[in-house]
Amino acid sequence: MAETNDKKIAEEILRLRLSQILINEEYKAGKFKIPIHLALGHEAIAVAVSRVLQDGDKLILSHRNMAYNLARSKRLKPILYEYLLEPTGLMGGRLGSMNLMNPARGIIYSSSILGNNFSVAAGIAMAEKIMGRGGATFVLGGDGSMEEGSFYEGLVLAKTLGLRLVFIIENNEWSLGTHISERRCPIDLQQMSGSIGIQYLKLEGNHTHRYIEVLGGAREEALRRDDPACVEVIVKTLGDRMTEDGRYINYHSGPAPTVDMTTVVLRENEDDPLFVVRQEVGPERFGELSEKIMQELQNEIR
Repeated sequence: MAETNDKKIAEEILRLRLSQILINEEYKAGKFKIPIHLALGHEAIAVAVSRVLQDGDKLILSHRNMAYNLARSKRLKPILYEYLLEPTGLMGGRLGSMNLMNPARGIIYSSSILGNNFSVAAGIAMAEKIMGRGGATFVLGGDGSMEEGSFYEGLVLAKTLGLRLVFIIENNEWSLGTHISERRCPIDLQQMSGSIGIQYLKLEGNHTHRYIEVLGGAREEALRRDDPACVEVIVKTLGDRMTEDGRYINYHSGPAPTVDMTTVVLRENEDDPLFVVRQEVGPERFGELSEKIMQELQNEIR
């Protein structure tokens, strides 16, 4: 059973990576009229959150929501056509990328406004509690969103009201094309959470099974104790590059110019979820799965 489950998780992570590579090719070809934020390198946490989410749970996303929408939809075509603003898209081509949601799969709000979704998530979690519903609410933000007042206010409100709210901060250490260390002082999320009595958890290394275990435990604790939790996930948004003047940068939105269809593993260390997957299933099996899933995806979007 565990071996079968490992294969399924590997397939899910591969599907997210290869879907994004195909979207990136369309982006490089100038097919989109809207800004899109790729999430290459965010696949492990997206699959883990999707696995942990239960019926009745709510997921509130940010502008960089691609991996989560792909994980929840489990199909590329509705997402791709939504980005193309086609009526056959996931939400009829009306929401595009930064506000994309999927209520049927628990994603009930995505915000293009930095930090806005924390306030919305707190309101949703409060409504769920008032209505006596049994699910948990998850809200996603990046390291830049921690600077917004709504983040701290959301933490305080969630703790004060005893909300079943799990904050997930994806820390990729970049703000637009600038490294966080170049722009502001460090923010100690563990200390911030602890100062108001909120449980803090940290995830790194892209080991999806471990992520599922920790997030599942955070969900159960939130439901059992009527208490929020804060989870910091160390991620690398892959596709960074060296500029002509010798400066190392990461793109914020737009295509990843150095990524193409010839390479699935973008970094040869644990910064890349696909490197971890290849280690777990073995190079031969990894290659077989990659070819199989890429063919399925190409057939789906023809």
